[in-house]
Amino acid sequence: MPENVSPFAGKPAESSMLVNLPRLVTAYFTGKPDPAAPAQRVAFGTSGHRGSSFDNAFNEAHILAISQAICHHRNQSGITGPLFVGIDTHALSEPAFATALEVFSANDVDVMIDEHGGYTPTPVISHAILTYNKSRKSGLADGIVITPSHNPPEDGGFKYNPPSGGPADTDVTDWIERTANALLENNFDGLRRIPYDRARKSPCIRRHDYISPYVADLENVVDMDAIRASGVKIGIDPLGGAGVNFWQPIIERYGLAATIVNDTIDPTFRFMTVDWDGKIRMDCSSPYAMTRLIALRDKFDVAFANDTDADRHGIVTRSNGLMNPNHYLAVAISYLYENRPNWSGGCAVGKTIVSSDIIDRVAAKLGRKLVEVPVGFKWFVDGLNDGSLGFAGEESAGASFLRRNGSVWTTDKDGLILGLLAAEITAKTERDPGEIYDRLTRELGVPFYDRIDAPATAEQRKLLTALSPDQIGLTELAGEPIRVTLTAAPGNGVQFGGIKVIAENGWFAARPSGTEDVYKIYAESFRSEDHLRHIQQAAKDALAGVFAQTKAG
Repeated sequence: MPENVSPFAGKPAESSMLVNLPRLVTAYFTGKPDPAAPAQRVAFGTSGHRGSSFDNAFNEAHILAISQAICHHRNQSGITGPLFVGIDTHALSEPAFATALEVFSANDVDVMIDEHGGYTPTPVISHAILTYNKSRKSGLADGIVITPSHNPPEDGGFKYNPPSGGPADTDVTDWIERTANALLENNFDGLRRIPYDRARKSPCIRRHDYISPYVADLENVVDMDAIRASGVKIGIDPLGGAGVNFWQPIIERYGLAATIVNDTIDPTFRFMTVDWDGKIRMDCSSPYAMTRLIALRDKFDVAFANDTDADRHGIVTRSNGLMNPNHYLAVAISYLYENRPNWSGGCAVGKTIVSSDIIDRVAAKLGRKLVEVPVGFKWFVDGLNDGSLGFAGEESAGASFLRRNGSVWTTDKDGLILGLLAAEITAKTERDPGEIYDRLTRELGVPFYDRIDAPATAEQRKLLTALSPDQIGLTELAGEPIRVTLTAAPGNGVQFGGIKVIAENGWFAARPSGTEDVYKIYAESFRSEDHLRHIQQAAKDALAGVFAQTKAG
């Protein structure tokens, strides 16, 4: 849990907290980012370029440059199929969408937009790309999603998915980033753009039904018949996001006993309760942002929410309230590998380096190989595509899994199917996921897990990225001998830009933030809450020592 919780956390947003939408959109069009200022350059993190127009970090100039860079990338890579485009409900998504269409049309890119001018979740774009590309060897499709995920209302985001359907790898995003920044630096020399009214009338812009194919295909990844037959009562909160227009068709097609508790779309997100730091944030894994749905837990057998692009999930149970993301991942893995008989006996479990070791214990119990990778869903794309991973999940409440026949569903996170899976689990086991988790921990042990942020200068963050096991110098952790110290993920050997120290009953990992002057400490104990605090303190002390030695040197 965060160390400094705002007094407004979990309370309804006050009018003074709401973003001024006219000023935000005006800043998008009038702000001129300075490419010499690092915070105002194009920067692709784990989920694309993000920022606010108020900070000159997400302006028309950025989207012009990124869109043109993507066009260059498509030409260079021989990608000639359609570009599937989705947007979420953030205020900056619409103007960014308009800007992008001006560039894509001028570059003769065939763009697939929602037929009703609506919103499209991230997993639906991934599903559309993979469906189109199936059995094709050429003329492949790719896509973009205009979303800053669960970030506050003043933020915008823009991410690219190549023909593999999932988040682009670093070689692609680094190239797009460099090319876009070169356009900013050279006054858009080489930019192709036409006016918006011409772009919308262009034959390149094609209206596409995103809802029907995705909804019709859901029965091939989740047992919708079992959910319907059980009559399990479901509560759904899209949190005002891109999933809002998908849930009613899902409910009607499959005859679910489900209630959409809030179908409001409002780019100020005034209906939210405030997150831990006093900001409005559509984080479906936060008990503060999820206060309203948690209060309804007794009205439903199971309830769930998604963030604004619906790639994350938050599961609310009668038994335990809002589940910790790690806990639900463990339940989902345990259930799926025991209830998907058509999955390959060799398909592994995928997790990120900072996810809970309860997943390791579940995988061992199932006799399944564990593949542990750096943070970022891009590391799971190949495994989901070829079926070597049955399930892939992140501690930040993002996951996807294979179809019931063992073939790929999406290669990006899908919060919709994770919510429906919670309903399937409840229907088939007659226990909600919280009860399943309690039963797992009685057998495998109770994990005590937490993430905290600690201040760090830019120099310290850079040092942490390149830290070696020798520099950390630990031989024991909270009274236990160190088993191993990692700087590369064991699942693929890729450096994860930090360090992980593991003992018999606990571990910690430290990674620098890519955007803030902090580093993140993830820690877990299988002994007690007190033991967890000792691990966290040991991590802080060890890193403070490294920073002090470096400064002195």
